Amino acid sequence: MTKEAIKNRYEFVYLFDVENGNPNGDPDAGNMPRIDPETNYGIVTDVCLKRKVRNYVQIKHSNKPPYRIYVQEKAILNNIHEEAYSAIGASEQTEADKEKNKRKGSADEVEKARLWMCENFFDVRAFGAVMSTGVNCGQVVGPLQFNFGKSMEPIMPLEISITRMAVATEDEAKKQKGDNRTMGRKQIVPYGLYKTEGYISASFAKKTGFSEDDLSLFWEALENMFEHDHSAARGKMNARKLIIFKHKDTLGNAPAHKLFDLVKVTPVHGEAPARKFEDYKVELIGKAPDGVEVIEKF
Repeated sequence: MTKEAIKNRYEFVYLFDVENGNPNGDPDAGNMPRIDPETNYGIVTDVCLKRKVRNYVQIKHSNKPPYRIYVQEKAILNNIHEEAYSAIGASEQTEADKEKNKRKGSADEVEKARLWMCENFFDVRAFGAVMSTGVNCGQVVGPLQFNFGKSMEPIMPLEISITRMAVATEDEAKKQKGDNRTMGRKQIVPYGLYKTEGYISASFAKKTGFSEDDLSLFWEALENMFEHDHSAARGKMNARKLIIFKHKDTLGNAPAHKLFDLVKVTPVHGEAPARKFEDYKVELIGKAPDGVEVIEKF
């Protein structure tokens, strides 16, 4: 590894909100915002948040090592694995294996390829990866993990009718009989404040080489990733609060759930529905356990 791995365990609480947008559509439900059907609380998946972190890192570092991104749109993972084998000086892939798009590799080659992937790809160092898909570069358990994001109150997803003043083909134009307007739908949450928790393991970081520089880049991504993710579908999304719990050593000094319980989010909007971040009060209740430092980033 080129840089020393972090030596402290961390947990964090991250608050973000959406206004008139769809933070994470469900393809199995017509792309409606994800909800817990028993409570109507909104859900944003961990992989959705990781995607936004990856996108920010890719934009900032132009997909260059050591900040390349392994899981990206249209990536052919086995081709990247072959790149790792070539970089470590492994023997040429046999013609039979090329046809099958496979390479088992010796134990030593797999370990060297795994280390090369960790050194060159930020998301492998951070989130881990299963890299045994045909061309075997092993598996990595990432030190950085998210819980699902959950809204602070039940949400009311809406499906808004929209019109398009054009058609795609001449046949459509004939069917419209001179009126080219076509109907469509847009799925939104009028407003929702979401909270997610996360974990950063120093012991797993040692195995992947996740460094202090990587950690600083991750905090930066959480603060800025929505600024580079605007779209008509997602509406207005903002990072609102990041509270970090830094332990004084690798093993940690308190259970994660006790630290998460210190962050209290209270609705203050009365009977009217929440429509802005100021409709909630965010505060720390109680004192952090000995050996745990509380850091508020924004």
